[in-house]
Amino acid sequence: MTTELLAPLDLAFWHLESAGHPMHLGALAVFGPAPGEGPADLAELLAERAAAIPRLRMRVRDVLLPVGGSAWTTDRDFDVRRHVRELRLGGEDFGRAVTEAAGELMERPLERGLPPWEMYLLRSPDDTRCAVLVKLHHALADGMRAVAIGAGIFDEIADARAAAARRRAASVPVSAAPAGLRRLAGLAQSRVEELGRAVGVGASLVRAGRLDPRGMPALSAAPSGTRRLATAVLPLDAVHRVRRTAGGTANDVLLAVVAGALGRWMRERGDRLPAAGPRALVPVSRRRPGQPAGSGNRLSAYLLGLPVAEPDPRRRLEAVREAMDRNKAAGPARGPGAVALLADQLPPLAHRFGAPLAGGAARVLFDLLVTSVPLPRAALSLGGRPLREIYPMAPLARGHALAVAFSTYGGQVYAGLVADGEAVPDADRLAAALGEELTALDTLFGAA
Repeated sequence: MTTELLAPLDLAFWHLESAGHPMHLGALAVFGPAPGEGPADLAELLAERAAAIPRLRMRVRDVLLPVGGSAWTTDRDFDVRRHVRELRLGGEDFGRAVTEAAGELMERPLERGLPPWEMYLLRSPDDTRCAVLVKLHHALADGMRAVAIGAGIFDEIADARAAAARRRAASVPVSAAPAGLRRLAGLAQSRVEELGRAVGVGASLVRAGRLDPRGMPALSAAPSGTRRLATAVLPLDAVHRVRRTAGGTANDVLLAVVAGALGRWMRERGDRLPAAGPRALVPVSRRRPGQPAGSGNRLSAYLLGLPVAEPDPRRRLEAVREAMDRNKAAGPARGPGAVALLADQLPPLAHRFGAPLAGGAARVLFDLLVTSVPLPRAALSLGGRPLREIYPMAPLARGHALAVAFSTYGGQVYAGLVADGEAVPDADRLAAALGEELTALDTLFGAA
């Protein structure tokens, strides 16, 4: 039986969860009709491919040592049918039915005694369209690892993995030479450096904490435990036109789009626009190329004040770009946004008993999450059905009402907004404002 201790950050995510604050992330993939005759049972194909992904057979169990720790272990009673389910949706507007169903399904916590994931096959009444909702606990996957795990359901990835497995079976294993004392010395030095960085992060957290974080009523309302999903599709060529003229990165443009969209949305609601915020937590992957999927969450983050009160789109983008340049100059291992580094230094028992306190403290640091999740560039399909749209979904931190995630696929940027259903009942309007803000930026910069 395979056993692997949860990495410290994974353990933190595992214990941060409560019934009203599920800590799973997800993706909603929408497929078109197959050009030919697809498989007779798409749900069975989905289940078969999910069952072939080793990571999806792992569940969490407590261990004696280290005290308070937990481990991933292979579920000997694993039954993929407890995780893959099929729902047929009614109504004429399949897109709306899918997003509404996905929002409701994202409310439900994953069953903790089982491998912490679920997949739902959502079908249109006439079977011409379907979608797959994937839910993965954040302890199981960060954004990049979620893509690596979940991509196994697609035809192209499943076929490539099967071919690679056949090649491995036919090859003769070659044993690698031990790394020796130099590797041990390198690990020790890295550990000392991480401890030093953690001390600096802790001091930055104290300085960055806000005594009164209630600057935005819409984003700081009492949590209801409900979830609402809203989506938007943005043209990637418009993002690049703005980036080429204004400078910076595509992510800078998307962050400025979020800032402008929040300003539009808040003005329409009659909310006060805070001059100093809101603060966005912008995750940064610390995963090295080639790092195995089972090596735990590897995340840091930047904190970014979104200039929602700035009326000029050009100046909003400049402010975002300058702030992100300062963040990048300091690096992802410094500053209060690198709070994840502190989790790596805490003993398991501290995560088990301190998670509720840490979860409540997140509200003091930031107001919403804005993240970008990279996807494979190749065209993807499921049972011959081409992938048409894919919307990433980030978890809501305790005390937060909005998380925005972006993914690029097929020349479009897909935005998934996960909101508290009662605090942000008009999430669709905010999603529409993203497109309006990108159009405003493209008008300013794209024609230059």
